[in-house]
Amino acid sequence: MSRSPTPRRRATLASLAAELKISRTTVSNAYNRPDQLSAELRERVLSTAKQLGYPGPDPVARSLRTRKAGAVGLMITEPLNYSFSDPAALDFVAGLAESCEAAGQGLLLVAVGPNRSVSEGSAAVLAAGVDGFVVYSASDDDPYLPLVLQRHLPVVVVDQPRDVPGASIVCIDDRAAMRRLTEYVLELGHREIGLLTMRLGRDWPHSGRGPALADPERVRTPHFHVQSERILGVSDALAEAGLNPDALTVVESYEHLPTSGGVGADVALEANPRITALMCTADVLALSAMDRLRARGVYVPGQMTVTGFDGVPEALSRGLTTVRQPSIEKGRRAGQLLHNPPRSGLSVVEVLDTELVRGRTSGPPA
Repeated sequence: MSRSPTPRRRATLASLAAELKISRTTVSNAYNRPDQLSAELRERVLSTAKQLGYPGPDPVARSLRTRKAGAVGLMITEPLNYSFSDPAALDFVAGLAESCEAAGQGLLLVAVGPNRSVSEGSAAVLAAGVDGFVVYSASDDDPYLPLVLQRHLPVVVVDQPRDVPGASIVCIDDRAAMRRLTEYVLELGHREIGLLTMRLGRDWPHSGRGPALADPERVRTPHFHVQSERILGVSDALAEAGLNPDALTVVESYEHLPTSGGVGADVALEANPRITALMCTADVLALSAMDRLRARGVYVPGQMTVTGFDGVPEALSRGLTTVRQPSIEKGRRAGQLLHNPPRSGLSVVEVLDTELVRGRTSGPPA
């Protein structure tokens, strides 16, 4: 019986240097510092490496030497598919990826969503091979933020929370934007308003995971800064108009499902059938609510005004009255701040502009 040939040993930097009769430093320079070699010598190194099956320097070993991982960690506290399904989040990730590419860096999604245990999420944060973190829209009681800070790496927070020590922030003025939108709705004559919001805390005090009425105490003490500010923007406008903010019907959605806004609209209208305007803290909620209302034979805006927030492409194409925010620019600026922090060494707060879009889904109450 014939024997199989002895397998060739895996080529290494040392064996390649011996084959070429040059130093290991010269071989390393062919990959890491090509300007130190002539074009002919570098081509000879790379050609011989290909023949011997040498894959190049070990990236793990290189990162240990340089103390650079070559990647940015993006920590998103929602389920991982949220980054690819929510239009505003998708635009943000696209902007961040653009800035990383320009800086020659990779982008690593650090999954710490609600479907993972805290121990699993903690391990993901501590083991992430990154040069810095971008934290996207976390609650103020997020269990992973202390671990991010424990890494002693540059950190940029997008939207929330606002009090992370040493972290720069990229955000918008959510409260002022929502106040302008509410003032417009009030100018149209609406007085009975329902507000559909994303979740106000990491916990969920209701049975099941479907949208539910948020009690006044939960509305007053949310752990997500963005939702808090948008609710306060509505309350500010109501109070200035002489209306009672506590009479606002608030429905909270825990999950970001395509049906969340529609179910939330049902809950709001069952709680207060007099509602003539449904304001939503996200376009995805508003679009879902519009679809549900149409299925029930309720016309927008003839019988119900609906507004959103974000200015995602589908919302704008359907004529939604909304607030347009620069989601792609948020991602770009977050990456730029991480790659090129202020020379002063101090954290900065960048507040980007928003635009009120008066679309076709708003009108006077019937």
